[in-house]
Amino acid sequence: MRQLVLASKNIGKIAELERLLGKYASNIKVLGLNDFPNMPEVVESGKSLSENAWLKAKQISNFSTLPTLADDSGLFIDALGGQPGIYSARWAGYEGNDSRQKDQLNISKALSELANIPVSKRGAQFKTIVAFYKPNSDGSFIEHEQLGVLNGQISQRAIGEFGFGYDPIFIPDGFKETLAQLAPGVKDEVSHRALALRAIAPFLLDHL
Repeated sequence: MRQLVLASKNIGKIAELERLLGKYASNIKVLGLNDFPNMPEVVESGKSLSENAWLKAKQISNFSTLPTLADDSGLFIDALGGQPGIYSARWAGYEGNDSRQKDQLNISKALSELANIPVSKRGAQFKTIVAFYKPNSDGSFIEHEQLGVLNGQISQRAIGEFGFGYDPIFIPDGFKETLAQLAPGVKDEVSHRALALRAIAPFLLDHL
């Protein structure tokens, strides 16, 4: 079975990638960072989603010696000048390991910042860069990246039990529900990450 490391400890992301790749091929095992407990932490010091995605992809692939797919995603809110952007995951300053608590704090900060912003001015975009890196035995490597963008707006309160991150407050264009209200199969069709992963999936299958 072919193996692919996803540069994340988030079981939601891992499950999402497995579901997507399962539509194309059933013989790919997706490993997460929890499968490599001794892996050093990657410092996301890049100044863009692309730079951060490549930092993770290359360092984790070098450690695991396996093909690696890394993503960096951000929520870009129009009324806040594009914030939180590349700082989306750590916007509220939480430094613990409880992803649910981190998500709640980030969501609370977003809603607080937009408290006086009318519905018509709450436009936002979710953006994802996915970067694939595969070392070859001769010292060469294969690399490829894709961008996914989902347009929408920020809701006035958090709604929904599915998803993770800012999903409970993001309403995609064409929907009345937040991403967290959409069933996983529906979200897989429309999300920024799904758009980027679908675009890169044929390349992954050809080079794993």
